[in-house]
Amino acid sequence: MPTLYDIDFNRWALEQAEALKAGHLPQLDLEHLAEEIEALSKSDKRAIKSDLVRILFHLLKWRYQPEQRSESWANSIADSRLAIRLILEDSPSLKAYPAEVLEDAYRQARRQNPQNPAVDRGQFPASCPWTVEQALREDFWPD
Repeated sequence: MPTLYDIDFNRWALEQAEALKAGHLPQLDLEHLAEEIEALSKSDKRAIKSDLVRILFHLLKWRYQPEQRSESWANSIADSRLAIRLILEDSPSLKAYPAEVLEDAYRQARRQNPQNPAVDRGQFPASCPWTVEQALREDFWPD
């Protein structure tokens, strides 16, 4: 039999929040609450990695397609750097996470299509040529 969690997630979440605030512990759906809290952490990690892939992809294009550099690329890099910084401000325990996933994020970025058939992906370094500090630093732009 479907539960409120299955039928109307938003209403379920609001009711759970009300029960928590009121201290009505017996009304809590502990199993689903635990799943949702765990999912929040995974969501932040996915967002960090996704933004890091975007940064690295655009840094590769910036470095290897200098004639096509654009404000759009710069804005994408800046937006992703800000998004990661905001997550890390809210969740300082994730500070080391970008460094932990840097190489995997770089592999994903390296596989993306630079939308220029003249670009030889073979010229991209096998491992990330930048540190995570460089990739996230506002004033870093590879030559």
